Amino acid sequence: MSNGPNEEEQPHVLIVGPGGSVGAGQGEEGDEENGERPLSEMVEQPAKVMRIGSMIRQLLEEVKAAPLDEASRARLKEIHTNSIKELEDGLAPELTEELERLTLPFTEGGTPSDAELRIAQAQLVGWLEGLFHGIQTTLFAQQMAARAQLENMRKALPPGLGNGGDQDQERSGSGPYL
Repeated sequence: MSNGPNEEEQPHVLIVGPGGSVGAGQGEEGDEENGERPLSEMVEQPAKVMRIGSMIRQLLEEVKAAPLDEASRARLKEIHTNSIKELEDGLAPELTEELERLTLPFTEGGTPSDAELRIAQAQLVGWLEGLFHGIQTTLFAQQMAARAQLENMRKALPPGLGNGGDQDQERSGSGPYL
């Protein structure tokens, strides 16, 4: 990919943001230029979101395992609605809007059926798992971009200042011999 014989190849990292937008992973400057925050920063209360996600996953397993009477379906509807409200408190406005677009309200009249509850719970669990995977992917991309930047900085050092290869490994104790 080099244009000339003396140019070094620069690693290129693409970061896919919420909504599928793609940007070059050159640090946080690119995010600020786009006006978008990294997905990992859009979860304002990650511990809360993780707790609610675990609870919803467990509820889905329970709904699958046992038949529900009308009272338990009404209670599960209430838990589902409250869970979404609590999730929204822990998310940035962009993710809250996405969650609201994707979660459909239950039918107004009466108690939802077992099937409606299973679908609603599965959909919410799927959205949360997608959110968690997106955060992991964003963090990995940021880590790879930082690693590439560190390598470029090491290459730019004058000879003898940390660019010694095996000598650095021996000094740090991370080489083949301890």
